[in-house]
Amino acid sequence: MVATVVGARVESLASSGIEAIPKEYVRPQEELTSIGNIFEEEKNENGPQVPTIDLEDLVSEDEEKRARCHEELKRAATEWGVMHVVNHGIPVELMDRVRAAGAEFFNQPVEEKEKYANDHASGNIQGYGSKLANNASGQLEWEDYFFHLAYPEEKRDMSIWPKTPSDYIPATSEYAKLLRGLATKILLALSLGLGLEEGRLEKEVGGMEELLLQMKINYYPKCPQPELALGVEAHTDVSALTFILHNMVPGLQLFYEGKWVTAKCVPNSIVMHIGDTIEILSNGKYKSILHRGLVNKEKVRISWAMFCEPPKEKIILKPLPETVSEAEPSLYPPRTFAQHIHHKLFRKTQVLGAK
Repeated sequence: MVATVVGARVESLASSGIEAIPKEYVRPQEELTSIGNIFEEEKNENGPQVPTIDLEDLVSEDEEKRARCHEELKRAATEWGVMHVVNHGIPVELMDRVRAAGAEFFNQPVEEKEKYANDHASGNIQGYGSKLANNASGQLEWEDYFFHLAYPEEKRDMSIWPKTPSDYIPATSEYAKLLRGLATKILLALSLGLGLEEGRLEKEVGGMEELLLQMKINYYPKCPQPELALGVEAHTDVSALTFILHNMVPGLQLFYEGKWVTAKCVPNSIVMHIGDTIEILSNGKYKSILHRGLVNKEKVRISWAMFCEPPKEKIILKPLPETVSEAEPSLYPPRTFAQHIHHKLFRKTQVLGAK
């Protein structure tokens, strides 16, 4: 008999020597048919591939080069809503430091990590945690995580940041600061792609003062039955933009043209998602793509997601007037960011409850 494991850490479960995963982690039958071996999937060269966008000319003095870069970015955001970005201006050494510090934190004994445990019941969402079961589905995901606000600096709660390893705070702080600068450049190009003034999207998502960068390190332990589980279930990001680093172990899949496409591991790249916030502001012209994470038997996978999120209550999210016309009416009702998150959770509960 399999014990109920709600509240346990997936890492502890994975290292306990179990050969079969508890039923809470087994995906519904209709999902299982699409879950394959991630290493085999990554080798597949046939069919569509996630685009790689070179950002070297993003802010080039050469107008023609800059326009070409903006056009490629716009196309990827319109057709896919996700891309590998290279020549993004974040030093590889810094990316390596961020990865090393996060991996070292997770390499500590679970008891050490529990000192940073979050507590959803009391509204403490920052810290170390595992997904709690959604009441409607009872499903759990094969991951533990560490979550905290990383930028702006004055809004951080440093008491929750890991003290070990010692490079965690300096590396993550510097990385967040540089990503914030990259986000401004991306939002500028995406604004121009909609025919807006270059600072418009940045302003609409909160500007330098209000746009929050939330760091989530996802830790996916080895799984004895990877064909039955998911590291993270299918979802779209609620953010404006999401930037993802990973440890070069495949797992990310995108739902593109009715099929799951596996993202390749591109050295020195950052995966960038367009989130729901930008999809709404652009009236669906830029896409927030459905994606999920697979797990495997052989290798631990770690990813570092930085969600760029607007403030919860201060801004009403709705399609910008310039993106709406008689031919293209508004696709989204006005909501605050908090209302959008609540609506998504409620709708998901409804769908799952209706099965």
